[in-house]
Amino acid sequence: MNCDIRIGNGYDVHRLAPGLTLTLGGVTIPHDKGCVAHSDGDVIIHALCDALLGTLALGDIGHHFPDTSDEFKGIDSKILLRRTYDMIQSRGYSLVNADITLLLQAPKIAPYVPQMRSALASVLEVPVECISVKATTTERLGFTGREEGVEAYAAVLLCKD
Repeated sequence: MNCDIRIGNGYDVHRLAPGLTLTLGGVTIPHDKGCVAHSDGDVIIHALCDALLGTLALGDIGHHFPDTSDEFKGIDSKILLRRTYDMIQSRGYSLVNADITLLLQAPKIAPYVPQMRSALASVLEVPVECISVKATTTERLGFTGREEGVEAYAAVLLCKD
């Protein structure tokens, strides 16, 4: 394959609080805490959006979807991901693969990873094999280990069509 290749990385973090919904990778996960956020607080998708935007130097998620806008209050982050990917595709690029790492002390998300991969692949219109989602704890260290927050890192590879 002869193509213009671009690499991007993204990061997101949200505070956790009792009584809120926990949505990760487009999947609602039963838990006693959820993300404090203007949108649905899906750190996986937010990191993925930033990684995609970074590949083409298009700024960050806050630039395109500001948390000061009522339009994005409580929005499903899958919509933000679709809009982000539309920007990428309009410039002639497509996703080769995405590799995402979630840092979360609890709950265990292994049972939800296949659903997350499917949800993300569906929004991005790529085979599920192009999406990797991994999770780790921080061995009870830092704010993540104290279950005060959740973090996600994403790396993506794009190819010009």
